[in-house]
Amino acid sequence: MAESRWQSREVATLFLEGVRGALPQAALQLELVGHIISRWRPAPRAILDLGCGDGAVGRFLLGRFPGSEVFFLDFSDPMLEGARRHLSGVAAATIVKADFSTPGWLSSVQTAGRFDVVVSGFAIHHQPDGRKRELYQEVAGVLSPGGVFLNLEHVASATGAGEELFDAYFIRHLFEFHRRKDPATTLARVEGTYYNRPDKVENKLAPVETQCRWLREIGFADVDCFFKVFELALFGGRLPPAA
Repeated sequence: MAESRWQSREVATLFLEGVRGALPQAALQLELVGHIISRWRPAPRAILDLGCGDGAVGRFLLGRFPGSEVFFLDFSDPMLEGARRHLSGVAAATIVKADFSTPGWLSSVQTAGRFDVVVSGFAIHHQPDGRKRELYQEVAGVLSPGGVFLNLEHVASATGAGEELFDAYFIRHLFEFHRRKDPATTLARVEGTYYNRPDKVENKLAPVETQCRWLREIGFADVDCFFKVFELALFGGRLPPAA
């Protein structure tokens, strides 16, 4: 994989400090992730947070399932620095640097055995469609029977009008978020930053319906989109239990 903008401190900071806090319904998204896992895999032994950023999803799951061990994997040093700060001294957390744009990441988690849960948050949409599908196949390979995969992701709108509606909705949330920190922030400034952000060219969005179809073809059961606000979706499924 060529050097990604997500490996730069500029983009990591922009996301962690300037975007993530403005994600609409972020608390509800995490609540749903926890609820689904509690119903399908109530006592997970091992969880993988794939493309973890600073580990926000995995840290939530550590609190929700204190008997589990969580592996935090990402390819961006600035993101992983954030994870290390948040997880310093947490014995149940293992931080791994690996590039999931190729199958090479699998060797970095071999010692963990099979995972009961794999989660990802706003990471896989940077991969081309072919690599997304391959990655979902690899995720199936590291899950235990009955294991759960959930992807909280930026997905493609069905129409150009839908994309425009999402952009306006998200920009409004960004504006309100930044204005709380700096009352002098203007909507025009936030809008300009949004449309000219350095990582935008790396977005390779796929419709959630297409990605759910891939999961079914791979062998996941109970596949669904559990939550969607415009282009922000939570989808996934679980492997069949052992025969």
